[in-house]
Amino acid sequence: MRAAILALLAEQPRHGYEIIREIGERSGGLWKPSPGSIYPTLQMLADEGLVVSRDESGKKLFELTDEGRAAAEQQTGTPPWEHFTDDVEPVEHDLRKAGATLAAAVVQVMRAGSENQQARAVDVLNEARRSIYSILGEVEDSDDSADSGEAAE
Repeated sequence: MRAAILALLAEQPRHGYEIIREIGERSGGLWKPSPGSIYPTLQMLADEGLVVSRDESGKKLFELTDEGRAAAEQQTGTPPWEHFTDDVEPVEHDLRKAGATLAAAVVQVMRAGSENQQARAVDVLNEARRSIYSILGEVEDSDDSADSGEAAE
């Protein structure tokens, strides 16, 4: 956690929530630290003199001190979030990202959609779920794994 925070703050000052979001994005959604791990680590870094915070519009903005920049520069090797994506196939990353963006769309329909729009979204999601499960029932041709358009039920 420490290395990830130092690396992100070396790029620019950030709010705690931005750190959480950025780690999640850079790890392809595989590492989503909680506020309960981010904020104590930020406090520890502040206690060590590596980070300072200031209020900005009612939120704390964290930035590195000179000592913090030196500590960040001493970090070498792979960025911490990349350890979570090293063994992930590109299609797995794409699938996870598609699921996350679908979930975000669902949240928007829940918040802003009319009752009719929400009901239609339920129908779309149920059909999508059935279609996805039908993919698992398909027999793939070893020479051509492209979708034949026929789904097993």
